[in-house]
Amino acid sequence: MAISRAQLVKELEPGLNALFGLEYDRYENETAEIFQTETSDRAFEEEVMLTGFGSASTKAEGASVVFDDAKEAFTARYTHQTVALAFAITEEAIEDNLYDRLGNRYARALARSMANTKQVKGAEILNSAFSTTQLGGDGVPLCSTTHPTVSGVNLVNTFTTQADLSETSLEDALIKIAAYIDERGLRIALQGRKLIIPKELQFTAERILKSPLRVSTADNDINALNNMNMIPEGYRVNHFLNDTNAFFIITDAPNGFKHFVRSPLRTAMEGDFDTGNVRYKARERYSFGFSDPRCVFGSSGS
Repeated sequence: MAISRAQLVKELEPGLNALFGLEYDRYENETAEIFQTETSDRAFEEEVMLTGFGSASTKAEGASVVFDDAKEAFTARYTHQTVALAFAITEEAIEDNLYDRLGNRYARALARSMANTKQVKGAEILNSAFSTTQLGGDGVPLCSTTHPTVSGVNLVNTFTTQADLSETSLEDALIKIAAYIDERGLRIALQGRKLIIPKELQFTAERILKSPLRVSTADNDINALNNMNMIPEGYRVNHFLNDTNAFFIITDAPNGFKHFVRSPLRTAMEGDFDTGNVRYKARERYSFGFSDPRCVFGSSGS
């Protein structure tokens, strides 16, 4: 449906001081705090987790050396989605100069809608982190106590009993990150890098991470999280997270959260011969996901 003069009747009235509803500020690209962006030239991308080798064995004198096999553990797939939106303005509205006055505003509103959709789709990876509706390449949700490994020992990147954000839960999560293992059960040196939280937890995170002394105690103990700089990049608020109690620690694991761009945002404008309407379209194609679940530790809150 095209935007007609009837929908913009107030624009025709003299003495109109201002139009509103299209000029709101928007949140910046908050997915960039979570995802590494890469380009793609195909319908989907796949990343394969390799196992490496297990621990070396002791070789007795004169005995043969033990051979080990590296293999593929699982494959993570990123299937790109096409996102598009358009609007049209009637020929009569253009004749009455409504396009010149409102065209740029509607174009900005279209850009805001496209940007908002991208933030929602990116945040959905965390919003579904504990749900069986979104499984990783290893067949379990992003945050789980049962990530299978070739060694037979499960990787754990969430609490067995979920906990709210606190000094204690953060310390416990960082200890568990330090205990992460690879596919063959070997210890790997990972650490928390950044805390991702919903807007409801920003005040709690500020107190926990930035207070020089422990929060809500009468003792004069130092705040170890702050003093040891255990989360060096601090916290980031993501306004598109749905769970008001959930929090996520992004680790320094490579090949974790990925954002593939198949086709960047493009806009086009054309006139329709039959109606005389002018149509404006925005379109892009991309995907969000994760490869290695060691990139995060999450809690859904109690």
